[in-house]
Amino acid sequence: MKTEQLYQIFRESGGVSTDSRTIKKGQIFFALWGENYNGNEFAAEALDKGASWVVIDDPVFESDRSVLVDDCLFELQALATHYRKELKIPVLAITGTNGKTTTRELIAAIAKKKYRVHSTTGNLNNSIGVPLTILAAPPDTELMVLEMGANHLGEIRSLCLIARPDYGIITNIGTSHIEGFGSFEGVVKAKTELYEYLRKVNGIAIYNDKNPILSEKIFRLVNRAVPISDPTGIELKVELLSSDLNLVVEARYQQKEYSISTNLFGRYNLENIKTAIATGLFLEVDIEEIADAVSNYNPVNNRSQVRVTDHNTIICDSYNANPSSIKVALESFSEIKAERKLVILGDMLELGEKSDTEHIAILEELYKMKDTEVLLAGRFFNKHADDYGFKAFSDASALVSHIRANPLKGYSILVKGSRGIALEKTYDFL
Repeated sequence: MKTEQLYQIFRESGGVSTDSRTIKKGQIFFALWGENYNGNEFAAEALDKGASWVVIDDPVFESDRSVLVDDCLFELQALATHYRKELKIPVLAITGTNGKTTTRELIAAIAKKKYRVHSTTGNLNNSIGVPLTILAAPPDTELMVLEMGANHLGEIRSLCLIARPDYGIITNIGTSHIEGFGSFEGVVKAKTELYEYLRKVNGIAIYNDKNPILSEKIFRLVNRAVPISDPTGIELKVELLSSDLNLVVEARYQQKEYSISTNLFGRYNLENIKTAIATGLFLEVDIEEIADAVSNYNPVNNRSQVRVTDHNTIICDSYNANPSSIKVALESFSEIKAERKLVILGDMLELGEKSDTEHIAILEELYKMKDTEVLLAGRFFNKHADDYGFKAFSDASALVSHIRANPLKGYSILVKGSRGIALEKTYDFL
């Protein structure tokens, strides 16, 4: 069946799902393959739960409500590409090593002050997530804000061909997923695939003109670019006023000053906030509405969140980690005022042959923080922690057992690690 025919089924459906466990009545189920499962095996279950159709790529599982294709993932992407063309709305794509989710959520919150916005939710930023996000967009959407992640060369380019962004932002470029990119230069090349796409379609890149890597790539790769210090032809200044637990920033624009108290931890979020404010101005949202959106934004998914429990104050930043994000988090944490401070770190994954070197570098930074206690989890930290006199555990479960046996009270605690370490297991015991 051609994509155009599948599109007609999609228009009459209740949307698309790839998870038979959460399928809703009227949705189309796409039977994707995973490392440990064959999605075709769940097609019958999806139909039993009310799916209108199932898209399969194994004829063994055909039924009167199935659509047989050569490859389900390809067809999911093709359907999303078709729907994106039909929507005829501007799309803003955001990628980067650090800060892309916070920047995306801030921009979406700001843009909602003026437009009907559809944006990425959770971590739906890959070859499956981006198509699902596009296909979930209501027909009356006026602006789409998409996050794009990548762990190998060519992935951003492929996502751009599906999403066809008109505007693009790279938050920054640092050491992340080196295992998939081969080197830092590989990371740069992968992220700037967004700029290369924008050049081809004469799109507009919104960029941090204080970032030397981005500035250099902008002038080499992009035809049209908007610096965040001057998004509308009028200078914008966003500066830090306070950064103890929650950031307070001042925005100066059109000879007026706006003090904005945020719910975000870490001075490293200043760039994300400035990028979001500049993008809002570029999208013609009123500055006062922008300030209100930023001040009312509450981070989720354990990203720069501050939680106060009965026993401790926790900075929950455990959704992901890489060398650059851990370093800036430690810098910000070292500046807060607290009687008792504790850092809980988990391994940084996907660093390949640089894993030992990068974990040792973080241990060196921790060793300098004389007023801070340290607990570590993961194979690489556990391997080298003894050399620095730190307590380390093989995994998060072993760390939890230690915390349960040695309760923590009266601490300010930074928790950060790669998603695969699952440090969120510690929160109920802090």
